[in-house]
Amino acid sequence: MNDSSDADVLILGGGVIGLACAHYLLAEGRSVRILEQGKVGGGASWGNCGTLTPSHAPPLAAPGMVGQALRWMLSPSAPLYIKPRWDPALMRWLLRIAGRCNAADWRRSGLAKGALLNLSRALTEDLVYGQGLDCGFEASGFHYVFRSRRALEKQQRDLGLLAELGIPAKVLDGAALAADEPALRPGLAGAIHFPGDAQLRPDRYTAELARIVREAGGVIEEGVLVGGLVRGRNGIEAVQTSEGRRSGGKVLLAMGAWSPRFGEMLGLEIPVQPGKGYSITYDRPALVPRRPLVLKERSVCVTTWDDGFRLGSTMEFSGYDDRLNATRLAALERGAAEYLAAPPGGEKREAWCGWRPMSVDDLPLLGRSPKHSNLWLATGHGMMGMGMAAGTGRLVADLMVGRAPPIDPAPYAPSRFPGRGA
Repeated sequence: MNDSSDADVLILGGGVIGLACAHYLLAEGRSVRILEQGKVGGGASWGNCGTLTPSHAPPLAAPGMVGQALRWMLSPSAPLYIKPRWDPALMRWLLRIAGRCNAADWRRSGLAKGALLNLSRALTEDLVYGQGLDCGFEASGFHYVFRSRRALEKQQRDLGLLAELGIPAKVLDGAALAADEPALRPGLAGAIHFPGDAQLRPDRYTAELARIVREAGGVIEEGVLVGGLVRGRNGIEAVQTSEGRRSGGKVLLAMGAWSPRFGEMLGLEIPVQPGKGYSITYDRPALVPRRPLVLKERSVCVTTWDDGFRLGSTMEFSGYDDRLNATRLAALERGAAEYLAAPPGGEKREAWCGWRPMSVDDLPLLGRSPKHSNLWLATGHGMMGMGMAAGTGRLVADLMVGRAPPIDPAPYAPSRFPGRGA
């Protein structure tokens, strides 16, 4: 593709989702141009734990979650924290979430979420080996670890849904867990092992995706702010940016948690809220877990790479406040210390926070906007952006070229939200 302002597809957002969509569109012979306001892969794609987890198919909005969330809201260090403030959009979003905390909606969303995670897990491995991506990919499996036998037994209620999706799981008692994972403290209740899950280095993965996009002829512009749009007879004719006008036959919105703000320019209400997550990255200690872990009662994720060690998770709704909350970071370290034989220590490389695009039904919005003929959406992936990226890219590319995707796209269609929705 030549270095002009035009492309078949103009992609707004250079995180893992925008990059994956660009790769699959280029493979279909479409020219692409990515506009990224910061550095490629520098948003939510940067500081997450890099896990590929079909095991996370069960939605967050589960029966009983409202009561649990209300208890958590009383503590700034709990896994879920909502900063007290007047925010009508957030209140409406939370009420819609609460209305979905029932068995029927939970199962429906879980089946769709699991289908996309399964597809993406397989495609990611194909990408890594087929394209030679140097990103620390390991098909090492994943442990949910429990201190309490009661919590372990409660979590097993999800296994029926996972089995329906073909996601294998094995329950380990305390003795089996101790033998399998010497990096954990003795006396834990047990774990659920998911052998099909995997991990990678998120920063390297996005860098490698950017490399193969550029090598295939895609154009990536960094440090470009989108400030407005130009409407034409066929929808969005162009966007106005800090670097001038950019146009494309189709416009793909892949801005993650920033997508609702762009939607406002179009009079669209995209039902996504910024869910702030945190992570801390350290030099690799001497004793580390053999595979990624979620320390379930504390909702702390632990991942280890060749040269590093990361704690991550928590969910905070505080708008677009980009300040690091010391209480939230300290909760990660305290939670990890309850499970790990060698609590986090050593040199800290980075304390990080970023916004995940949290949708109402825990499913992304993928497909054409029903209100603008050439606007397409790929947003709302919540905490699963890394794990859903390849599947999203494949599905969006198939829909754009008019081919049936490998999974049913209907559950992710933006048109599922009525009124002023996307």
